[in-house]
Amino acid sequence: MASAGGEKAFCGRPREGHTMVDRDAVCVLVPTYNEAATIGDIVRSFREAGYDRVLVVDGHSTDGTRELAREAGATVVTQSGRGRGAGKGQAVREGLAMIDREYVLMLDGDGTYDPEAADDLLSPLFAGEADHVVGNRRADIRPGAMSRLNRFGNWVINHGFRIIHGQHLTDILSGYRAFTLESARQLTLTEDGFGIETEMSVECVKHGQLVRVVPITYHARPDDSQTNLHPFRDGAVILLTLYRMAKTSNPLFYFGSVGALGILAGVALAVYVAADWFLNSISHEVLALGSVFLLLLGVQLLIFGFLSDMIVSLHREQLQRIDSIRASVRGDEAVPDWGVARTESVADVADEAGESGTAADGGATADPPDEADDRPQAASERE
Repeated sequence: MASAGGEKAFCGRPREGHTMVDRDAVCVLVPTYNEAATIGDIVRSFREAGYDRVLVVDGHSTDGTRELAREAGATVVTQSGRGRGAGKGQAVREGLAMIDREYVLMLDGDGTYDPEAADDLLSPLFAGEADHVVGNRRADIRPGAMSRLNRFGNWVINHGFRIIHGQHLTDILSGYRAFTLESARQLTLTEDGFGIETEMSVECVKHGQLVRVVPITYHARPDDSQTNLHPFRDGAVILLTLYRMAKTSNPLFYFGSVGALGILAGVALAVYVAADWFLNSISHEVLALGSVFLLLLGVQLLIFGFLSDMIVSLHREQLQRIDSIRASVRGDEAVPDWGVARTESVADVADEAGESGTAADGGATADPPDEADDRPQAASERE
C-alpha cells in the first residue's frame, strides 16, 4: 500500500540473501469457493502487510465468501462459470486476464499457506533470478495438513513429472506461487480444475522459463473449513493432464510409451501362440494376426514418437531464434488471449464494482456490495 507522500511500500528490511520487494508492483490472486472460514483473515493479512491489490475470483460460493473478502478490502469478482464445474483453473485464467501489475502472487483461500512466506516467493523475481517461483509444501508439512494418501499421490505425480518432462520441481501441485505477468503471458492455460498447477508447471518447462523452488510451511485446514479436493478423482485428472501435455512437450514419451506397451503385448501374444503350436500342436490364427497387428502398431508409434520429437526440437530452436531477434527490437507485447472475453484490469473492476457490479463482454462478474447469496446451488460444485 502506498504510504503518505506517494512513496512505494516495500517489505521493509529484507532478510539475509533476500531482495527488497516492491509491494505496489504485486497483485495477490486468490481463487475461492466456499472459503468463508479463512478468506477474511487472508485478505486482511496481505492488506496489513502493504499489498493494496488483492483480487479474489470466486466460483459462486454460497457461504458468504465474497462478502467477507470484500469487507476485508479485496477486489472481488465472480467467475463466469458456475459451481464446481467451473473450476479453479477457470478462476485463475480470468484473474490473470484482469491483472495490470508486473508481479503476481497466487495462493489458495483455504488458510493452508502463510502470508508471511510472500517475501520468500517474490524475492527471486525481484532479484531477476526466476520467472516463476513454486512454494514447496513438502519442506514443512504440519500435522493434519496432508493425509498419507495425498502424500503418496503427490509423490507419484511429482516423479511422473520428472520422468516425462525431465525436471524435478519437487512440488508441482503447490497452489502457492509467484511469477511475473510477462512469464504468465507465455503460458497456454486451458485446464478448468485442479490440473491448473500441473499445467502451469509443464508450460514453464515447455517455454524454458527459469523456475525456482522455495520451501514453505503447509498448514492444516481449520476445523470449520472443508476441502474441495477429491483425492482419487482429482488425482486421476491431474495424472491424465500430465500425460496429455507430454504430447507437445515430450512426444517421444507420449507416443513411445504406448508404442512400447503395444510391442510388449505383441511379443507376449506371439510367445504364447508359438509355445502352444510347438508344444501342443494347437494353432491360434486369430491371435497370431493380433500379435502382428500389435507389433506393427507399436513400431509405428515409436517411429512417430521419434519424428515428433525431432520436430519439437526444431520448433524450440526456431522459437529461441525468434526470441533473440525480438529481444533486440523489443516493443510493447500484445496481451494474449486467455480464453475469456474480458480484458479489464483489476483496477478497472475495482472502480466499476460500486457502480454497475458487472464486468463487460461476458467475463468474470464483479459483485455489488449488497449482493445476497440467494443463488441456487449448482448441480456440480466447483473443483
